[in-house]
Amino acid sequence: MTKENKVVAIQEIKDLLQDAKVVYVADLEGLNAGKSSEFRRAAFKNNIKVKVVKNTLLQKAMEQIDGVDFSEMYQSFKGNSALMIAETANAPAKLIKDFRKKEEKPALKSAFVQETFYVGDENLESLANIKSKEEMLGEIIGLLQSPIQRLVSALQNKSEGAEAKTEEAPVAEDVAAPAKEAKVEETPAAEGEAPAAE
Repeated sequence: MTKENKVVAIQEIKDLLQDAKVVYVADLEGLNAGKSSEFRRAAFKNNIKVKVVKNTLLQKAMEQIDGVDFSEMYQSFKGNSALMIAETANAPAKLIKDFRKKEEKPALKSAFVQETFYVGDENLESLANIKSKEEMLGEIIGLLQSPIQRLVSALQNKSEGAEAKTEEAPVAEDVAAPAKEAKVEETPAAEGEAPAAE
């Protein structure tokens, strides 16, 4: 590779890394052309960019990224390396896990996710279980809505109970009213009878 080609390759890697929040480096060595293509297609479907890179060029590109010190990952840059860039924190880990149900590779070398570094394939499970921003927001919204829904439900039940009592009250008055009228009617009759008795 000529010096010019190296400069171009480093720039391409830098373009991928610039502003990336989810960066994985995986080992695809051992996958034949067909399996490698299958992995790339699955990555594409999951909005994951995959680029096979030379370790030295990857490190040089990372060294030129402002704001993030990727040095913790450098120790894992041995053998075949594939750079994976995604929007969702756990997407590359889930893809690797799914692919490993049928194959030995890919293996996780290292990752930079949510401003934390993970080095070694043993972190794959933890990374796959990281909740995405959308999932976390959904859970938070659900937790916030739950007490509000209980409060609204309680208030509705209370107001429905009050309405029921209000409706019952006039009925009770109506029942009592005829009884009073009956007594009023009886009184003149009793008075009328008294003179007759005399």
